[in-house]
Formats: sequence, C-alpha cells, structure tokens
Amino acid sequence: MTPLAAPRYPQPIRIDARQRRLWILGQRCHHGATGALLAGVAAGGLAGAKLTARTSVALGAAASLLMAHDWKDRSMWFRPGEQP
Repeated sequence: MTPLAAPRYPQPIRIDARQRRLWILGQRCHHGATGALLAGVAAGGLAGAKLTARTSVALGAAASLLMAHDWKDRSMWFRPGEQP
C-alpha cells in the first residue's frame, strides 16, 4: 500500500529575483495592473471625498508611472494564471 501524497499548495507569494517578477496566489502581478488599481483608488477616494486632492494627485501620478513603465505588457495585465 502506498502512502497518500500530501496535497501541494502554491506559495502565497513567489518572487523570481532573476527576472524581477512577482506572483500573488499564483497570479503574476504587473506594474501596469497595480497602477490601474491605484488610479481607481485615487479616483474613487476623490469622488467619495475620502482622500484629499493632494493624496489623490500623488496616487494618480504614481499610478501613471507604473502603467507607463509596463505599457508594452498591457494585454497581459489582468490575464489570469501563470504567464511566461
């Protein structure tokens, strides 16, 4: 009788330092996707009066830089699963 193999769970956070890539729960994180989410937070915070104009502008500027840096990969920003 063979013993049952223990289930293999993915690491919650994985970093490939050589290629400078980050995965969270198996999903690759792109700079541009992070920037798009930050832009949404900035706009929503400003619209809902939860953030000051100064904070929203700072978040929006950071978001713009992140998206510009990763613009060439924009077709993959929100594609689910592992990516090459």
